[in-house]
Amino acid sequence: MQDQNGVSRRRFLAAGGAAAGAAVGLAGGLSVSRPERVNAASSPASGAPAPFFSDIALVNGKIHTMDASNRVVTSVLIRDGRFYQVADKLSGVASNVRKIDLGGRTVLPGLVDTHNHIVLMGLRPGYHTPLENAYSIRDVQTTLAARRPVVPSGQWITTIGGFNPSQFTENRLPTLTELDAAVFDRPVYVQVGFAGPATTNTMGKAFFTSKGIPVGPDGSIASGNGLVGTSPTQLALYELRQMQTFDDQMRSTLDCMAYAATVGATTQLDQGAWPSLASCGAGDACGCGEEPIPCGSSPDDGAAHAEEYLMHLPLVTLHRQGKMTIRVRVNFLEFETDPTLPHLKARLNDTWPFFGSDMLRTGAIGEFTAYGAVTLPHPVWLEATTLVAQARWRNENHSIVPPDYQAIVEGWETVNQLYSITDLRWVLAHVPSITADYLARLKALGCGVNLSGFTYFSSGTGPPYRTVLDSGIRAAAGGDGMQIAPMNPFIHMYHATTGRNARGVVGNTGQQISRLEALRLYTSATAWFFDDEPLGTIEVGKYGDLVVLNDDYFSVPDEGLKQLRSVLTLVGGNAAYDAGVLH
Repeated sequence: MQDQNGVSRRRFLAAGGAAAGAAVGLAGGLSVSRPERVNAASSPASGAPAPFFSDIALVNGKIHTMDASNRVVTSVLIRDGRFYQVADKLSGVASNVRKIDLGGRTVLPGLVDTHNHIVLMGLRPGYHTPLENAYSIRDVQTTLAARRPVVPSGQWITTIGGFNPSQFTENRLPTLTELDAAVFDRPVYVQVGFAGPATTNTMGKAFFTSKGIPVGPDGSIASGNGLVGTSPTQLALYELRQMQTFDDQMRSTLDCMAYAATVGATTQLDQGAWPSLASCGAGDACGCGEEPIPCGSSPDDGAAHAEEYLMHLPLVTLHRQGKMTIRVRVNFLEFETDPTLPHLKARLNDTWPFFGSDMLRTGAIGEFTAYGAVTLPHPVWLEATTLVAQARWRNENHSIVPPDYQAIVEGWETVNQLYSITDLRWVLAHVPSITADYLARLKALGCGVNLSGFTYFSSGTGPPYRTVLDSGIRAAAGGDGMQIAPMNPFIHMYHATTGRNARGVVGNTGQQISRLEALRLYTSATAWFFDDEPLGTIEVGKYGDLVVLNDDYFSVPDEGLKQLRSVLTLVGGNAAYDAGVLH
């Protein structure tokens, strides 16, 4: 197993001087070099060798273990990447242990997102800058301005998905003039969701119009639906993707993992991408560089499209180089139309589920099993589902409206008559409107559900958190970022506990859950979804993953949940993020 070291003492730049809702931006476009160990002290001024610390102890904290008894302790000791002691008083601590005084701060297990699209976020063209923590146009400007200093001249500052104008006080995108006020000497591109709308600044407008893409006087770029057809936004995204190199995507993937660490998300379960309608490789004249890299080389592609055979190359390369800073698990999205299912059959024959290292490994088939998943019930989907069961793979399916989950549950019951799935831990994802009777049927099949709060950006209605938890079915949370929802788990916990959407309007009446219940969905409830990996709680023998918060999760006002951030995130005892405030 390849040694994976965490990034030490890397800082992100907070958007200073903004109002309480100001975004936390990347540290001027964090560029991560080869990681260093957090437990290696800085070299003395004399140049003498730094002492090596084999263990790391965190003391004097409020450490919520999230174990079966919800123990809260003051100290933990991490050895060889795992929790070695979890107690109020550590014993037998040697001199070569680095101690960090938590100063009474709240500590949680590393947060686990069981459904998102982090690989796609890593493939964003330009210097992708998350706007999910911005709550006004002014916050957007502050975040983009904070990103600019390390973006080289001629390079783009971009935001593609993961936010929605509904979260801004103004309830609209920033204009060309407002973007120019934030950054005038770098092209800027900001896109909503799969396929827009989008907006750009003066430099960006000049580029897009030179490519024949219509841009309004206010910088606006018209949207499409992201699945079928071509729109000005998709054409703009296409042009940006053509300028990417493989090194760009490596850097962007590092940035993506670094951002995840600032919001405490230490493990991510990626759910794949729509297959690109074209692909580019060595020798192609598509501007994607000398190596075959995952880029959207079709003008019809939206933000959720990627070359399915190559999209994981940046992540795999970083893993080989020992540069991964958080844990990523990869599901394989199947969207096949051929009724003989050659692609799925090859996947089931030639790939192993839950195979890899502690940092990167494969997962299940999902979040689609075949093309028919969008037009259920469908014979191709049913045949694909039968093959997955026969191969004894785990399976995850996307569901949005009642006909989705009804057809899926009924189909799974049919397949279960042929090949038992009751021990395979199949998962129904999103479930914004699932009912108690279908939850009971899923539970009888040994299945679980993933709760995605993407409706936070719209009505805020669903998923039915209270109904799901009361049913007793296995459940965990996944934001479904990074196109239509945020990555930040604390935004989703705000939605789950208050029922409020991005406009502050209660839309999920009667389905609110407690903060402890919401936290369980990101911690102790998650191991079942990862074939019982040792994650999600702070217990002896589990991965040494934790997040030290800037405030107390259990006592901050409701609006304060959205402002929670990490001051120190450890993954396997190594710092994936360190704000430099603990000693």
